[in-house]
Amino acid sequence: MKEMEVVGVRVEMPTNQPIVLLKETGGERYLPIWIGPMEATAIAFAQQGMVPARPLTHDLMRDILTALKVELTQVNITALRDGIFFADLVFSNGTTVSARPSDSIALALRTGTTIFAQDEILDEAGVSIPDEQEDEVEKFREFLDNITPEDFGSAT
Repeated sequence: MKEMEVVGVRVEMPTNQPIVLLKETGGERYLPIWIGPMEATAIAFAQQGMVPARPLTHDLMRDILTALKVELTQVNITALRDGIFFADLVFSNGTTVSARPSDSIALALRTGTTIFAQDEILDEAGVSIPDEQEDEVEKFREFLDNITPEDFGSAT
């Protein structure tokens, strides 16, 4: 398992499909995961430190965990089958729950939980970006700094 950091979300053109981009901590591989617009908004909110007037689903999940005195200790991206990513939420009471990676990432950002990906997934779907393309990554990061959750459509 490799530790991952969330680079951010963006909208892939021309399909207007949101993706979340993870980067291997201390490595050069990136893992793009296509997600839904609601999850993209939730991730963007968390990254930008935006607090909605009423809790979103992932905020509610964090609040429930706090009320129950259970911590999310780890998010593991565990499999890639037929183009679909799978993840597990690992809790302090020993419980593991299967979840979509997009929901897992949104919750991890709200709880400060570390995200990991199986080596096999990075080998299969990871994208290495050579040093000469680092300018493109910087442009992407600038894009992420300026994007707003409203760019993904309305949130409920």
